[in-house]
Amino acid sequence: MNPDLERLQPYPFERLRELFADLAPPADRRPIALSVGEPQHAPPAAVCEVLAGSLDRLARYPATRGELALREAVADWLAARHGLPPPDPEREVLPVNGTREALFAIAQACVDRSRGALVATPNPFYQIYEGAAFLAGAEVRFMDLTAERGFLPAPDDLAPEDWERCQLLYLCTPGNPSGAVLSREQLAAFVERALAHDVVLVSDECYSELYADEDAPPPGLLDACHLAGNPGYRNCLSFHSLSKRSNLPGLRSGFVAGDAALIEAFTRYRTYHGCAMPPHHQLASIAAWRDEDHVRDNRERYRGKFRAVLELLGEPLGLSLPPAGFYLWPETPIDDREFARRLYDEEGVTVLPGRYLGRDAGAGNPGAGRVRMALVAELEDCIEAATRIRSLLGRLAC
Repeated sequence: MNPDLERLQPYPFERLRELFADLAPPADRRPIALSVGEPQHAPPAAVCEVLAGSLDRLARYPATRGELALREAVADWLAARHGLPPPDPEREVLPVNGTREALFAIAQACVDRSRGALVATPNPFYQIYEGAAFLAGAEVRFMDLTAERGFLPAPDDLAPEDWERCQLLYLCTPGNPSGAVLSREQLAAFVERALAHDVVLVSDECYSELYADEDAPPPGLLDACHLAGNPGYRNCLSFHSLSKRSNLPGLRSGFVAGDAALIEAFTRYRTYHGCAMPPHHQLASIAAWRDEDHVRDNRERYRGKFRAVLELLGEPLGLSLPPAGFYLWPETPIDDREFARRLYDEEGVTVLPGRYLGRDAGAGNPGAGRVRMALVAELEDCIEAATRIRSLLGRLAC
C-alpha cells in the first residue's frame, strides 16, 4: 500500500458521525441538516433537457481535453465575467469532473516529491488540499484564517524559508467556510510572490457565483494576473465548478484555466488518469455556462435565506451577511463539538464543528469555537433550523 495513505486524517463528516454515535435526535422533530455544503435547489430545467437529450453520446469515448465547444463556452464566460480577453480555449482551458477531483489531481501532477516538497493551504480549509499534498509526498504549511484578519490569508503568512521550499499553494476565494473574498490587489500580491519563488498558485473559486451584492462580484485569480502584469497566467490556475453556481453537484462538471504550460502537463497526467468528462455532461455544461439567468435567480434565493436566518440569529450569534458563499461561520457560546452535539440531540439540527475543518499548527486550531452552517436547504427549513438554534441559545444563556 502507498504509505502516504496513513497520513490522511478522517474526513470531517466521518468525525461528525462519531460525534453523534451515542445520540438520537428528538422523535417529534424532523431532522434538518446544515452540515453538508450540497446545494438543494433544483437544477436548471434547460440544462437537464440537454442532458437527457444527448444520451446517444454515450456511444462515444470522450477526449481528455473535452469538446472545443465546451472550452469555448468556458473561455467566453471567463471573459464576460471578469472583463478579460478570452483565454485560449485550445491551450488555457481544460474541463474537469468537478473541482474536487481536479484540486486533488493537480498536486499529483505538479509536486516533485524528490525535492522535499512543501504545499501551503489556508486553515480552516477544504480537506482535499491536505490530502492531495500528503499523497503527493509533500509537507503541509497552514495559513491560519482568523476573525481579526477578516478570515483572509496573506503572502507573509509563510516564512521566507517556506516560500523557498513551497511548490504549490492553495487559495480558496470566496472562502470555505467564512465566505471571505480576496480582493484583486490581495490576489495580485500572491501572484507576485508565487512568481518570485516559482510556486504554482491554485485558486479554488467554486463559490465565486454566490455573492451578496449583485453589483460587486468577487474577483478571480486570472483577473488578478492582469493586475500583476502576468497576462499569460504563468504559474497560476483557476478552478471553477457548476456544482454551486448551477445547483449541479451530481453532474461533476467544472474547469481549470490559466498557465498553458501547466494545462498541457495536467492534460498529460489526466490522459493516464482516465478522467475525461462524459460527452452528455459536456453538452449540458455548455448550456449551463452560456446561461446567466438561472445563476442570478439562484443568488437571490440564497440572499432570501440569509435575510431570514440573520433576522433570527444575527444578534444572538453576532453574525452579519458574508460577502459570498452559502455558509455562516459563527462563534459558539460553548465548545463547538458540544454545541453541535446538543443542537443535534435537543433540536434535530446538524451543523459541523469548526475544528473539524482546521488543524492546530502551533497557535491552536483556528476553527475551534465556531460551527459551519450551510444554508442549502429550502427557505422554510432554514428558518425552522434557525428558530431551533435560537431556542438552544436561549437555554445556554440561562
